[in-house]
This record gives sequence, C-alpha cells and structure tokens, in this order.
Amino acid sequence: MQEEEETWKELAQMAKICKWVDDARLPLSRIVPIPANQLNLYRIVIILRLIILCFFFQYRVTHPVRDAYGLWLVSVICEIWFALSWLLDQFPKWYPINRETYLDRLALRYDREGEPSQLCPIDIFVSTVDPLKEPPLITANTVLSILAVDYPVDKVSCYVSDDGSAMLTFESLSETAEFARKWVPFCKKHNIEPRAPEFYFQQKIDYLKDKIQPSFVKERRAMKREYEEFKIRINALVAKAQKVPEEGWTMADGTAWPGNNPRDHPGMIQVFLGHSGGLDTDGNELPRLVYVSREKRPGFQHHKKAGAMNALIRVSAVLTNGAYLLNVDCDHYFNSSKALREAMCFMMDPALGRKTCYVQFPQRFDGIDLHDRYANRNIVFFDINMKGLDGIQGPMYVGTGCCFNRQALYGYDPVLTEADLEPNIVVKSCCGGRKKKSKSYMDNKNRMMKRTESSAPIFNMDDIEEGIEGYEDERSMLMSQKRLEKRFGQSPIFTASTFMTQGGIPPSTNPASLLKEAIHVISCGYEDKTEWGKEIGWIYGSVTEDILTGFKMHARGWISIYCMPPRPCFKGSAPINLSDRLNQVLRWALGSVEILFSRHCPIWYNYGGRLKLLERVAYINTIVYPITSLPLIAYCVLPAICLLTNKFIIPEISNYAGMFFILMFASIFATGILELRWSGVGIEDWWRNEQFWVIGGTSAHLFAVFQGLLKVLAGIDTNFTVTSKANDEDGDFAELYVFKWTSLLIPPTTVLVINLVGMVAGISYAINSGYQSWGPLFGKLFFSIWVILHLYPFLKGLMGKQNRTPTIVIVWSILLASIFSLLWVKIDPFISDTQKAVAMGQCGVNC
Repeated sequence: MQEEEETWKELAQMAKICKWVDDARLPLSRIVPIPANQLNLYRIVIILRLIILCFFFQYRVTHPVRDAYGLWLVSVICEIWFALSWLLDQFPKWYPINRETYLDRLALRYDREGEPSQLCPIDIFVSTVDPLKEPPLITANTVLSILAVDYPVDKVSCYVSDDGSAMLTFESLSETAEFARKWVPFCKKHNIEPRAPEFYFQQKIDYLKDKIQPSFVKERRAMKREYEEFKIRINALVAKAQKVPEEGWTMADGTAWPGNNPRDHPGMIQVFLGHSGGLDTDGNELPRLVYVSREKRPGFQHHKKAGAMNALIRVSAVLTNGAYLLNVDCDHYFNSSKALREAMCFMMDPALGRKTCYVQFPQRFDGIDLHDRYANRNIVFFDINMKGLDGIQGPMYVGTGCCFNRQALYGYDPVLTEADLEPNIVVKSCCGGRKKKSKSYMDNKNRMMKRTESSAPIFNMDDIEEGIEGYEDERSMLMSQKRLEKRFGQSPIFTASTFMTQGGIPPSTNPASLLKEAIHVISCGYEDKTEWGKEIGWIYGSVTEDILTGFKMHARGWISIYCMPPRPCFKGSAPINLSDRLNQVLRWALGSVEILFSRHCPIWYNYGGRLKLLERVAYINTIVYPITSLPLIAYCVLPAICLLTNKFIIPEISNYAGMFFILMFASIFATGILELRWSGVGIEDWWRNEQFWVIGGTSAHLFAVFQGLLKVLAGIDTNFTVTSKANDEDGDFAELYVFKWTSLLIPPTTVLVINLVGMVAGISYAINSGYQSWGPLFGKLFFSIWVILHLYPFLKGLMGKQNRTPTIVIVWSILLASIFSLLWVKIDPFISDTQKAVAMGQCGVNC
C-alpha cells in the first residue's frame, strides 16, 4: 500500500515536471484576432463605400453648377483631397489585431524562484529640459516609479537626461534617490499600484482592498507623512531656483555649478544609486540611478531631444549596456510595475524577439476633463489606428512608453525568414491561397536574405568580454577599424559594447575608466563625421524625431509590437488648455511637414525595400495630413460664401442623384460605427476626435504648412517650446479655462464669425424673398451649422470660465470676417461679368 502511494506521488511529480516543461515551451504572447463577423462586415462596408465614392465623384464632376462654377470647382477639388486622405487613413486599418501576454510563462522560463534571473537587462531613459516647465516633483515621481518596478534590481538602470543642465534637476534627483530608499521597499512589500507616490496617494479607492498585512495602515500613514516632507523639500528647491544669483549657482562644497551656462558647459555624470550607491532601508540593493547632462558648446548642433537620447544610448552602453532600452518623458510614470515584463514577453520570445525593433505602449493620461474637450486622450489614434498597424508591420513610435531592441537602434538589419519576406499581409488575409511567386520576387527575396545575413552582428560574446584585442581578427572580417569609427565614433569601449547582443559589460572592467569613457561619448564633438542621427540612434532632421526613428527601423525590415495590457502601463499629463494643446499639435504637424520635404519622405524613401505597402501608406498619411488644412479651411468657408451670394456648390438634384448622396453619408456613418464596434472606442471619443480634426486643421496644421515651407525653402527655423506640465493648483481642471493668447486662434475664430455672418445674411435674404427661398436655404444652413458644431469646443475654449472672449481675438476675427464678406459681395469672383451686368441691370443688346 505504501509502495503504491509512493508510486502515485512519483507519477504526480513527473506529471508536474512535464507540465512545467510544456508550459515553459509555450509562446509568451499570442495574437487575439478581431471576431470575423465584425471584421468582415467592416471590410465589406469599406469596399462599398469606395464604390459609392466613385459614383459620387462621377456625378459631381459631370454636373457642374453653371451659375457658381468657381464654387463648384473648389468644392470638388476639396472633396477629392478628402477622399484621398480617407484612403490613406482607412486602408492601414484593414487588418487590426489585439495581443495578450503571459507573464507567468515568462517567469517560468526566465525568472524561476530560487534561481538566478535570466531576464535581460534594461536601461530606462527619462528626458527633461526645463525644470520650471517640467516640475521636478513630476520627474521625481516618474523616477520613483521606475526604481520600484517589478524586475530584478540588478537588471534595471535609470538614466535621467538633463538637457538644460539645471542644478535644480540635479538637487531634486539627489533628494529623490534618498527618498527612494524608503519608498521602494514599501512598494514591494505591500505590492501597491501605481508606484508613483503622488498618484498613489491621490487615488480615491479602498486602499485596504487585498492588503492582508496588519502593519499596512500604519506603514502607509508613515510613508504618506514621509512623502509630504519630501514634497516640501522639492518645493523649497523650486522656490530657491526662481532667483538666480548674479554669479551663478554654487554646489554644496562651494564650487561653481558647471552647468550655469546651459549652452556652454562640460558633460556631467553622477551615479546616485546602484552597486556602489547604498542600500534601501531593508538592506536590499536598489536599481542604478544616473544623472547625465551632455556637453554643449557654441557652434555645435545639439539636435534637441534626439541628440540627448543618442547621448544616453552611448552612456548607458558604456556603463551598463542593457540589451533593451525603454524611454519615457519626464511626466510619464509607470502606472503598472509589470510594464517591463510585458515588454519582455515580446522581446524575449524566441520567435518574435529576433525581428522586433520595439514594443510600443499606448499613451494614457491623468488630469483630463471628463468630456475630453480637445481630444487630448487621442483614443481614436491609440485604440484604432495603432491596432490596425499592429496587423501589418507594427505601430509607429510615438516618442514615449517604448521599449527598444538596442541592436535595432544601432542600425543593424533583422535576421528574417522566408515568411517575413512575404508580400503584403492584406493579400494573404483576403485571398484563399497564396499565389505562385514570380521569378523577380524570388530573386528579390534571395537578395534580401543575403543582405540580412551579411549585416546582422554575428559575434561570440565570450570573445567580446575578453577585450577588443581578443576578437580583432574576427571583427576585421566584417569591417575595418576605420569603418567602425566612422559608424560609431572614436570609443573602443562603446564599439565593443555594440557587438554584445545580450547586453552587459565585462566583469573585470574598472568603473573609473568607464566613467571617463562615458564623459568622452557625451562630448559635443563625438558625433562629428559619424552615422549618429543619420543611420544610428534617434534620427535627426525633424522636431518629431520619433516618426523618423521608427520609420527607419521599419524600412530595414524590422517589425514593431503594440502592447495594450488591461492595466495601462504608463500614464502622463497632457496640456488641457486650448492654446497649449494647439501649440503641441503645431509641433507635431511641423515635424510631419519637415519629413515630407526631406530625403526620408515615405513616398519615395527606400522604395522597393522591406517596408510593407500598407505600412508605407500609414507613414505617408502621417506626413501629409497637415496639407489637408488647405482644402479644409476652404471647405469650412464655403457655407458662408453660399449664404452670402445665394449660390450653392451642388445643382438641383434628381431622386437618382439624391440616392448617391444618401448612400454616401450612410456609408460614412456605417464605417464609423463598425470601427467603434471592433475597437471598443466610445461614440463621444469618436466625435471629439472629429471635432478636433477640424479645430486643428483650421489652426495648427495650417500654420505648420507655412512654417514648414519657410524652414525648408528659406531656412527660417521655428523653435518649439516645451509644453508646461505643471499641476492645477486652483482646483480640478483650472488650467482648462485659462486663456493664453496665440495667433493660432485667429483662423478658426474667423471661420466661426464668417459662418455666423453668413447665416444671418442667408436668413435675412429668405425673409425678404418669400416662402420659395426657404427650401434651398435649409441645405446651406445645415452645411454652415455642421461647421459650427465641429468648432463648438473651440468656441467654448475661447469663452473661458467667465464666458467672455478676449477682445484681441474678437477684433481680429470680426475685422477679417468683415473684410472677407464685403470684398466677396463686391467682387463676387465666381460669377462672370455678363451675370454681374444682368444682376445690376446694365446689360444691353449684346448680352
């Protein structure tokens, strides 16, 4: 009996081991397809809408309005451009997917309890410029959430880039490192979320839920008191920084702060925490925390954020050399302590990891008003467009909340298989079987495979760790020392690190020599005559360096992954004020215009390479969308012109023609509804996105087109300003109602006033002309009201909390609207001279 029991125990143990082995072999993530009944209907409606669009334009082009030919022509041109922009936006959403990760399988395979962790090391970058616009307390919370992340502490390093060389940032980071010794063990002991103290203590939830330790309440109360004292110290530093001494700042030891001149200072590096930076209050090691301020000198181009990120790549490679990098803005904290593990489910997956350049997380925001007046959440983009791209070649890089493969940033090509080199994914998803490949395709595929194999870094890590001399012969088989220096710069230690695909640094390395080399690689002249910013790292050439950087990786054949776990991994703050929001949109649009007129334009760059067709279409849409502002503002003014001149852009339509108009509008709404159905986006978010498309198109995008042309053609640069991330101190959403003057407000306000004037003129004309005039008037009024409804959030923003529009906006807008209306009525450019003569009773026999 006893022997039988032991046998059963052994069998159970063997079954457990077999299950453990099977689980360890399972994939770390999977694609969750959109239900076929939703997606197929969605695709059918898109095709039907395209067919209806063709019939619609056939009617519009063949039925001009004879008495308002100019109005008709402008409207048709605008509508054709809107149709093209819809196609560019629509087809990259043809194959949307969802994904889910298995953190338990990741732990089972790489992080088993009682054994050394096999998870890859990760270097995390935090970028900041101006501590007066990006409050140190917000940056401190971001850093604290990183240091408390659920990941092996010896595998995490946090690098803070201070591109303004501010002593305030340095001192606040020093205070943050001290507070982290208490905060990090508290987070890990009680497993709290989020691990940014400001946002954790702000939560209006039952914080006792799922907390079983009796000491939790007492320790939480003590920690909250500690955090309030920490805030007082940080705020005291901010208050002190408001008054800059004439002789500049001095450090605690009496020496002058090296960064007193932010445009002319040496490189600075300070390691606050890590292997030699002390322990937490429980005696455990903390992740490494490093302050970095790159060298700046007059006469050197510094490339703003992109240059700062490239400096961090080199510093981190010399000091820690994590196999993966994750960058966040200073106001984007870790909302989930599992964020790094979520990314590793893709990066360390044997099938996906070797060809994945980055894992992009969606942006989520705190502090936005309930109705999201100015579409700050960008829900439509993050929950619809990005999911669509994930089914092609991957989402775009959006500048924050992104985990990179370091090798992809170094400009290497991925090692691709035959399946990865298939043509367009849409062909595979729509057709029952695969067509036989042509000879030219097979030749192209073989050529690409050879390029992939030849450009991939194939080096033995053991040889690398022995030092540069140990693998000189092997390295020289690929490229000479001179070519390496031209590519990576004159740093043998950094160059050696680029071949260590699994990360890490040789254990025998002297820390002092590494720090000296780290200072060298952030010198202002290090990138001269190298490929930094051209083929390596963050790419230069646009204020939206994120688009360019992701585009270059996709063009090499890499794929990216969109990771949307149930709990948002990152949260940040967004500018809820109208003027700040428009300035933010202006910067994005200006970056797109810069790319459009650069050598990296997706329309022609790397044509015939590894960028999938629909991915290229998505990038083209990303850079041409500001141009839509030109037809958009013309189309928004057309209703007022029609009301002022008693003309219309459409002739009298028959029942047959009316059917096409009804089908056109029905297909537009059907596409939108089905899109909301498969994505889970709410109708209010969709409508806010539509409204802000008009608001941004008639303001920021319009300015971006002209500023971009000035920059490209005349060399006139437009410096962007850092958006303020300060918290509201006068109550919830106080910043929403603050008015800040900007010229961006004039065009949409003028459009509003012109349409209001047109409505008054149209109604007056109908009253004077009798009953028969009211029928045609309703179509024109509907057209004008539709424009005003789209601009309604803008109108509310102008009114502010006191419901009064600033005088300067009223004066400018009424002046422009009046001049436009009077000139139009006087000149009436879309009516021929003969028609004018008839209207004025001056026509003779020759008429």
